[in-house]
Amino acid sequence: MKILIVEDEKELVKSMVQFLRQESYVCEVAYTEREANEKILIFDYDCILLDISLPDGNGLKILQKLKENNKTDGVIIITAKNSMDDKIKGLNLGADDYLPKPFYLPELSARISAVVRRKRFDGNNKLVCNEIAVDLLGKTVSVKDKPVDLTRKEYDLLIFLMANKNRVVSKNAIAEHLSGDDAELLDKFDFIYSHIKNMKKKMTEAGCEDYIKTVYGLGYKFTA
Repeated sequence: MKILIVEDEKELVKSMVQFLRQESYVCEVAYTEREANEKILIFDYDCILLDISLPDGNGLKILQKLKENNKTDGVIIITAKNSMDDKIKGLNLGADDYLPKPFYLPELSARISAVVRRKRFDGNNKLVCNEIAVDLLGKTVSVKDKPVDLTRKEYDLLIFLMANKNRVVSKNAIAEHLSGDDAELLDKFDFIYSHIKNMKKKMTEAGCEDYIKTVYGLGYKFTA
């Protein structure tokens, strides 16, 4: 899952990134409104952690941009402000949750999970597709009740493809989802092929049908 942190407190950002990466999230950071607007217009995120008070503007304007561009990224407002007006404005503009500072990082992670489940998986804690069952809280995968030991990248890739079932997902979109900003440094997509190959091998060995199809010249499609 890919997260955008819009926050100018660098020590807080460092702590959030460190913790969320341990929770298997891919994290990108924007320290200003301008940086955030550039990113949200180009990329899609599973959840945006949005501070209202930024050095060059107000985070609520970013929410307006998301709404104007019909973006469906989940948004959690994180701010030191306790103003009820700011909370109401943010929620009315499309924010999914509101978390005042200071907060516990495990609570932040739980709220991110809840937003992603609501936005991507209709609020379900478990994603089931034929013989595949994914525990979104435990981050585990099983096929016909048999556990499948996937790496973090393989798990993220499977969830991304299942969330876009019957849609062609480009290699570029997969690279951005798995690697965030680092995707720009990759000249080739060989690592995607490697993850796809290894994941499919583990899944089929567990008794799963091969639902992931290659769409030559475009990307991949989950067709269950």
